[in-house]
Amino acid sequence: MTTAKDLFIITMDPRPEPPVGQGDLSLALAGAELIDLLRAGAVTVDGDRIVPGGPPAADDPLLGDAAAQLTRQPPYERIDDWLWRRGRDLSAAYQAGLEKDGELTRTRSGRLSLGSDRVEPADTAGRRRAAARRDGREPVLTALASAVGIDDGRSDDEPGLGDEAVTTVVAAVHDAVMELEAVRQRRTIENASFANLWRGP
Repeated sequence: MTTAKDLFIITMDPRPEPPVGQGDLSLALAGAELIDLLRAGAVTVDGDRIVPGGPPAADDPLLGDAAAQLTRQPPYERIDDWLWRRGRDLSAAYQAGLEKDGELTRTRSGRLSLGSDRVEPADTAGRRRAAARRDGREPVLTALASAVGIDDGRSDDEPGLGDEAVTTVVAAVHDAVMELEAVRQRRTIENASFANLWRGP
């Protein structure tokens, strides 16, 4: 299991209130992939740019796809640009992948069989591993979860991320999620103004 898969699972187990936004999660998943690629030696970070290296050691299709999408020509891609490009609909790709691997199951909610399907983590070793990382407050997973509004009770005296490149990626994820929220708020205001215009005085 990769950090991105662990992150996806802990956003559903237990399901937070309010639920994590798909856009926020997609940005954080892209950041988690980049951190796993850093740890695998498949990329390095030079300032705010991603410099490709060798292929990732992990035998994971989604992580392999992430590595294949890296920009391999100078001046290379900025981290924030990667998050937005790679993050597009990434949460849906992870949901599909985890369902295929048996890490997620669909259950019916509501009375009889009339309710809609709900996706939940299955009782697997992957779920237990993700929960252990969460409960142990593993710094990277905790920081990424915090970016999407989970486990935001981190104290200042907890150990840091211990790696400048990882810290840079996590900071970029936080900035991107904040930017996305600002876009949402702006659209809400614009939609409200438009509705008021049609209502008239």
